[in-house]
Amino acid sequence: MLLLGYIGGGQAAFDPLILLLLALLLDAYLGDTPWLFKRAKHPVALLGDLIDWLDRKLNRDKRPEMDRAVRGAIAVLAVVALTGVLGLGVAWLSLAHPLGWVVELFCLVLLLAQRGLYDHVRAVRAGLNESLDAGRRAVSHIVGRDPDQLDNHGVARAAIESAAENFGDGVVAPVFYYVLFGAPGLFVYKAVNTMDSMIGHRTPRHRAFGMTAARLDDVLNLIPARLSGLFICLGAAFAPGGRPLRAVKVMLRDAGKHRSMNAGWPEGAMAGALGLALAGPRRYAQDVARDPWIGDGTAQATAADIGRALYLYAVACLINAGWVAAVATVRFSLPPG
Repeated sequence: MLLLGYIGGGQAAFDPLILLLLALLLDAYLGDTPWLFKRAKHPVALLGDLIDWLDRKLNRDKRPEMDRAVRGAIAVLAVVALTGVLGLGVAWLSLAHPLGWVVELFCLVLLLAQRGLYDHVRAVRAGLNESLDAGRRAVSHIVGRDPDQLDNHGVARAAIESAAENFGDGVVAPVFYYVLFGAPGLFVYKAVNTMDSMIGHRTPRHRAFGMTAARLDDVLNLIPARLSGLFICLGAAFAPGGRPLRAVKVMLRDAGKHRSMNAGWPEGAMAGALGLALAGPRRYAQDVARDPWIGDGTAQATAADIGRALYLYAVACLINAGWVAAVATVRFSLPPG
């Protein structure tokens, strides 16, 4: 189904798809807006505080694994219910009040990450061009691996992998669930994705407690991850030096090599499109991931390759907005009723 066009006979001042396109445009222009939250926390930070509180209260080391798994599932249900209700409230306000759409637009801009991701990855390129230490500092903001163990090529690969993977869960997936279910879908997806990033780890502390969050995030990203890979493959046809057919081949062949059931799709597409080898062995704070390489190009990525990845990422973002515009055009062309 396409959004909540009507609730209780009310009609939104803006069609939700037009609102989404406007939000994508504003996010592309404004990016992160830290100046808005100098005196108050960002909504995602507040959500993080709630998840952290639930983790401390319910996930105590002395409890058995099964008990922690059940408590983790309860925590997920509680957060999903809370954010779903908040999303319904925003959708209702958008329909019930002439200016309610402003609140929904504000929430959309806050929860989309296309420009923010671009800026973070671009900062890594700028840092690498300055020095290895500057590149390591910049990449530490977007990856979980130990930056001190990365050389120039490792920093560049980490930034490119982050651009590809987070294109899926930070851009494509929020748009996908908003188109399907409106603000409730967007809010619930962001809540699950945030829980996965905080507690969905295979560490002794979170292996049981975060299991439900991790599995639910995997399920919710099944379609968006594959769409993001497709958009990167399509974008390669319009990017300088892009290899669209190679992107498709590597994505289909190597996506299953990734430790994540979803991240391999956009990373495989990016590796093939740019002629790189991504993933592979890497060191995190707790352990070393001895993963296979994705792609059969060079692993010697550089700051220039980050620039190529950013160009491809921007084109893929345009394609992501393009399918929303296509759906809106079809909707408007249909007779009312």
